[in-house]
Amino acid sequence: MMSTELPPPVRPRPWRRPMLWGALVALLVVAQTALVKLTMEYETARAQDRVERAAAEAAGEVRQSLSRDLQSLQALLWNEPSLPQWRADAADLLRARRELVRIERRDLDFRLIQGVDSPYRTPLFTVIPRDELRVDAEVACANARRLSGPAYSRSYFVPLPGGLGLEVMDVCLPVTEQARLSGFMVASYALQSVLGEAVAPETAKGYELAFVEGDGTRLARAGAVPRGQGVFVAQRLIDLPGNTLQLRLDSGAGQPALIPNLAVALVLGLSLALAAVVALLARDVRRRAQAEHDLAEALAFRKAMEDSLVTGLRARDLDGRITYVNPAFCAMVGFEPHELIGKTIGQDSPPYWPPEMVQEYTQRQQVRLSGTLPPREGYETTFMRRNGERFPVMVYEAPLVDREGRQAGWMGAVLDLSDQRRVEELSRQQHEKLQATARLATVGEMASLLSHELNQPLAAISSYATGSVNLMRSGPVDADMQAMILQALERIAEQAERAGRVIKSVHDFVRRREHIREALRADQLIDAIMPLVRLQARKSATRIELDWPGPGAPVPRVVCDRTMVEQVLLNLTRNAIQAMEDQPLERRVLRIRVRQADARWVRFSVIDQGAGIAPEVASRLFTPFFTTRSEGMGLGLSLCRTVIEQHGGALVFENLGEGAGTEFRFTLPAERAAPRRNAPPQTTPSEEPTR
Repeated sequence: MMSTELPPPVRPRPWRRPMLWGALVALLVVAQTALVKLTMEYETARAQDRVERAAAEAAGEVRQSLSRDLQSLQALLWNEPSLPQWRADAADLLRARRELVRIERRDLDFRLIQGVDSPYRTPLFTVIPRDELRVDAEVACANARRLSGPAYSRSYFVPLPGGLGLEVMDVCLPVTEQARLSGFMVASYALQSVLGEAVAPETAKGYELAFVEGDGTRLARAGAVPRGQGVFVAQRLIDLPGNTLQLRLDSGAGQPALIPNLAVALVLGLSLALAAVVALLARDVRRRAQAEHDLAEALAFRKAMEDSLVTGLRARDLDGRITYVNPAFCAMVGFEPHELIGKTIGQDSPPYWPPEMVQEYTQRQQVRLSGTLPPREGYETTFMRRNGERFPVMVYEAPLVDREGRQAGWMGAVLDLSDQRRVEELSRQQHEKLQATARLATVGEMASLLSHELNQPLAAISSYATGSVNLMRSGPVDADMQAMILQALERIAEQAERAGRVIKSVHDFVRRREHIREALRADQLIDAIMPLVRLQARKSATRIELDWPGPGAPVPRVVCDRTMVEQVLLNLTRNAIQAMEDQPLERRVLRIRVRQADARWVRFSVIDQGAGIAPEVASRLFTPFFTTRSEGMGLGLSLCRTVIEQHGGALVFENLGEGAGTEFRFTLPAERAAPRRNAPPQTTPSEEPTR
């Protein structure tokens, strides 16, 4: 049963009232503080909005001013005025536009034709000549030429007499005459004058206006305020063709000193304080729980993403100590995270550094940690797996920044290049096999030529041998007969040596396999292939002409892989001879020309007098396995171009005219800083017999 006895009356405790008053006072203080803060933020936002609007207006006025200046500059080129008329109009424009300090006319090679300076200030380029400060203007003119319209340059500093200077920006306009580009007109702006002239005084009142760099460095400033307070700042970008100006407005006013409508704010705040405290507390608890949940989700997502990467990640602090590695990095080097984290330079080096390279890597890491190298720079190096295997890696490192924007270390991405190196090696081997196949195909095509060339010496040997045997069988060998037999034996030896030289030429060509670049004279390359070229030339009755530099000029020297370049020359000469098989005998002339193109390159030309190359064939001439001959493989010209491009040169061809033949040209790097040698004696272009 429930008791009906009433509870004893609650007696007020003496400490409850002071506690309530204290709570009320504390609540009032909190409410007033919140109201003050909210009011300050409101006034701050209003002040910032005013600065933003002023910045937008100032940026618009600058754009309009630059647009008007651009129209005026373009008007100087209307109707293609003469230079005196242009100079007079430019002087009038400089008097009307104080922000313009100089206008120039330049030709296509950027040589100065005419220049006009503003009458309101000392000529701009008196301390440093204009030619030494023309780089930015040249870049702007290059952009103007590419855009076919005006282009602005980056700003640059021009010193003035008296130790002062001026930040200047150029605009370049293409000058056309009869619809063709004939030069450029370059106008120079003083950025400080642009601010002073373009922005209206009402807009700039109470603000410091400045053009700034990306890091905040002032380029030019204007405005009635000596210096902004740095509290209310707004920035606007002014996009121009070829350049972007960053305009900053800094208000002269500081934080609001007076809070308006304080009484109303206090009354409303006190009436809502109790309910707001509970609501704020509940919302804060919910937001905290949601933030913790989001943080846990983000960490789990990041962990899953890092674990799925095949790129190794490694983080180091400013002392070079490893602070983080992902599973891909551990799998790459074969060490566990606890074996890597905490390792640094010095005695406790990372275990994936090869012992023989520890000193080199330590020095490189000290340079990296000193901050002298640019961020995100990749470099190739060698790491070591747990089993001692060395493997190449590519490392990209970037600064690791904490939440406050300060650098806390370096984050590196590591790529294992082992598979790439294996693919490159396999590709190189396949390419060498393809080269060897092409060389064997070349020798196979020349087999018939060899048989034709060897028939003559073998037939002569047989005839001399038969004659000698008949002489010896005819009777006693007297002195005259002995002399005849001796002469026949000498002829046999000569013909055998001739046949041996032919066979040796082909044997040497096929046998060479090493790819070593060496410095040698151009005539050595041509002399090496001449025995093989003559075989085909004699069969088709082709005359060979060698065109060297003029008398007194040395034969150019090149740096190349001798074997591969000889194959290129052999392929080109054989193609040229085959191209003239349908021509009359007097037109079957093969010319091989060598010239020093410039200090860096030597040019080789193989010229025939065939029918030329048809357009439909020319578009596919260097395509692998494309050929116009039924017995060809279609690899010759493709391999030739590959060999020349591997040397850094280029292989091109040119039809010399209808029925005038074709010229194939390629370049090889010339030997640099070669010691002077006595030039070999020059000879006139040689001619090979037609039989």
